[in-house]
Amino acid sequence: MDKMGIHYNVWIVLLSFVLAATVTYSALNLISQVSRSTGKIRRLWLISGACVLGCGIWAIHYVGIMANRFPAEVNYYPGRSIISLLVGVLFCYLAFRITSVPRLRIWNLVVGGILLGSGFSAMHYIGMSSMKIVTRIHYDIWIQAVAVILVLVSSYIGLLMFHKFKEYAGFQRWKLYSALFIGFSVTGLHYTSVKACHFEYNNLPGSKPFFVETDVILLMAFSLAALLMLAVSAGAVFLDRHVLERMVYQDPLTELPNRHGLERYFKDEFFESRSGAVFIVDLDRFKSINDTLGHDIGDMLLQEVAVRLIRSVGDKGKIFRLGGDEFLIALPDCTLEGAQEEAGHIMHELKEFYRIQGNELYVTASVGISMTPMHGTDRSALMKAADTALYTSKDSGKNKCSVFDQEVNRHQLRRMSLEKDLRKALARSEFMVVYQPKWDSYMNVTVGLEALLRWRHPEHGIISPAEFIPIAEETGLIVPITYWMLHDVCSQNRFWHKEEIANVPVSINMSARMFEDGSLYDVVAEALTCAELEPHFLELEITESIAMHNMKETVAQLSRLRMLGVRVSLDDFGTGFSSLGNLDEIPVNTLKIDQVFIRNSKMHSKKAIISNIIAIATHLNMEVVAEGVETPEQIELLKSLGCRVMQGYYYGRPMPVHELGEWFIANTVAS
Repeated sequence: MDKMGIHYNVWIVLLSFVLAATVTYSALNLISQVSRSTGKIRRLWLISGACVLGCGIWAIHYVGIMANRFPAEVNYYPGRSIISLLVGVLFCYLAFRITSVPRLRIWNLVVGGILLGSGFSAMHYIGMSSMKIVTRIHYDIWIQAVAVILVLVSSYIGLLMFHKFKEYAGFQRWKLYSALFIGFSVTGLHYTSVKACHFEYNNLPGSKPFFVETDVILLMAFSLAALLMLAVSAGAVFLDRHVLERMVYQDPLTELPNRHGLERYFKDEFFESRSGAVFIVDLDRFKSINDTLGHDIGDMLLQEVAVRLIRSVGDKGKIFRLGGDEFLIALPDCTLEGAQEEAGHIMHELKEFYRIQGNELYVTASVGISMTPMHGTDRSALMKAADTALYTSKDSGKNKCSVFDQEVNRHQLRRMSLEKDLRKALARSEFMVVYQPKWDSYMNVTVGLEALLRWRHPEHGIISPAEFIPIAEETGLIVPITYWMLHDVCSQNRFWHKEEIANVPVSINMSARMFEDGSLYDVVAEALTCAELEPHFLELEITESIAMHNMKETVAQLSRLRMLGVRVSLDDFGTGFSSLGNLDEIPVNTLKIDQVFIRNSKMHSKKAIISNIIAIATHLNMEVVAEGVETPEQIELLKSLGCRVMQGYYYGRPMPVHELGEWFIANTVAS
């Protein structure tokens, strides 16, 4: 029996270390993409990094073994060699996955370092056991333990440094330091472990050591692993730089950076300057071009707009497409005056005509501007401010440029809050109905009531209808609210009839939304049936704009309601857009003179208009109601002009049900 050690070449050792560090750097470069990815792409980067590191270290391990001078001929068990490869890749994947979480904690690094070091160690010792050699291998336990501890500690330190650049995809010195540490741990484990091995043999012919000869299968496996490592690394880099980079960060239509590119730009570049401007540019009436000429023409228009924006902005800033017909322009090192001047230049450039496939198109643009640090110091705040300013531009007539204003922002925030609460108000029974009497000035009796909606907000108290009704109209919530109001008013009126408190019609304001789906007749009929109220005790008030919008359909629905017995009145007459030529075609019982005429009735011109409205109603056999009556002088004037029914604070303010009962007792009620 004899014992012999092994010998190795120092230059091969250094080469192994360089290869290990290079492989590790390539793998960590792939893993750096993980923090910027999600879902399947994230897993793809993790698997790619694990394969590159695992296959590379495995190949380097066998290069190291074959570079040694052993005292006997060596062959390998292919199965064990493949197992060592799979173990290495698996442990690398687990280590990378644990240390690539968004909020990294110390235990993640500890567990990751243990997994990575254990994977390298397991790969090494399984690889050593795959050797076919006539000698027996003896390990120095203490030295082997030191080698394993060395690889565990080095792996932990390497991952700790990796944490410093995990969100950085380019070259970074900490990435290099981490690769050097992990490469050192791998080569240290291998050569320390192999050097501490002793080979026991019997009757080994000759004493001259020789290089190991490997079999064809192992050589092929090693070659495939090396090719796989290089192919995965090169393919991933190519995919990232030439395919994924373009797919993720560039808009395919205009070839401008998209929202993802916007986030990266603001994170890496924009805030390096002391001040800057953010524009949100939105094309006016772009939808009409899409609807009339088709989306292909619309896409071509967007491409031309992008070209003009690039030409206009030049190298002063960066342009991004947010989606649809909306673009964002970031101008670093820009003052407020410079931003307004640039916005004017952009708007002038965009409104020049476009010739696209024989079509001569004209579009304008609205622009919203926010400034840093004045309006925010992060991307989200600046975009929100610019968007609010854009809304102001759109709301004030379009083709305008607006700078963010804090007061407008407070108004927008309140509006958003009210819209959110309005969606729950009906279910929470926060609405109430108040009633204002209509008074016959000749007979001194109440001849009707107008039902008005009020919102009792749990935090803000009573919200003005002028504030929440437009929100309800815009969102469509006015439809279920009106359904509820119809049932509530009809039921209340029926109760007054039974109790002999009042016996007059009650009017309810109708929204244009109620006429859209053609179901108004059914809704009104259902409310009357449920309350057991006769139709002539219900009156629907419409505005001139409702009557003139889709006039044929509106007249048809109103005619059915008139045949049912429901009364119809035309509210705010004289202030809308109706034509006198169509007035006789609208099936209404009553014209209501708007309070703007009553309030200024001392003016000769207003008095003349009131007189003519009363005359028109008289000749068309319509009743007249004057709104906003507040003084005895107004009453006398209206009576002298022939108007007998009036409504206003002089006779009674809008009152809730319990107050209205007391008011009825104190006043004469028509029977």
